Amino acid sequence: MTDNQTSPPVTVTLESGPTGARSIDDFELFYARRALDRFRTRLGRQGLLDLLAADIEEGNAFLRDSARASDGSFKAGTTVLATRGLTSGAFLAWMEKAFAGDENALLAAHPEHYVMTTDGSANVVENIGPHVCSFYMGGWGTDAMAWAADANELLPESEFPHKMSSNLFLADGTVVGRALIQFGDTADGFTANLTIYMPSTCPPDILEHHLRHYAVEFRNWIIAAAAARV
Repeated sequence: MTDNQTSPPVTVTLESGPTGARSIDDFELFYARRALDRFRTRLGRQGLLDLLAADIEEGNAFLRDSARASDGSFKAGTTVLATRGLTSGAFLAWMEKAFAGDENALLAAHPEHYVMTTDGSANVVENIGPHVCSFYMGGWGTDAMAWAADANELLPESEFPHKMSSNLFLADGTVVGRALIQFGDTADGFTANLTIYMPSTCPPDILEHHLRHYAVEFRNWIIAAAAARV
């Protein structure tokens, strides 16, 4: 074999053993989720915060510096999910109930959810790109949410009547991001249009990874909402 030749990729196929039609990737995902749930439960909220304190300090410093360098300007990205077999109303009713008191359901939607308070403080500790950050969701100051009415990503009310917008801000009030989520029913389900706004000076991978984050967490929340109907 000459130097400019490459070896074929190694593949592994499950031929027999476990019953059912699921793949090795499915098995691994099940066990990873089970292990993660065990650590979250054993550590508890405060244990996780203590464990991640240094990471949070570093992550929040990154967001604060990015927000200041961007001087109030943001760049947007949108993840679009199509759901069949569930209406947006049923999903949003489940979401409202979860955010009112079921932190475990909120945490379970993504491996990098560490804290999602349901006591009214709207504190979220999760990854923003590679950075672990602690931020709050909601308004900040007078007319803080006015930006949403003029957002380029705002969709027609007739097609997407369910809309929620929020600032993302640190404990000191620094606005480090925004979120605009919009839902519209279709003939067999609904469409979720999920937009995140990050400081304009953030590297491109920060936005890209949050679009992936949206896809994972909302897919899992939608599945959980559907399972709760049964």
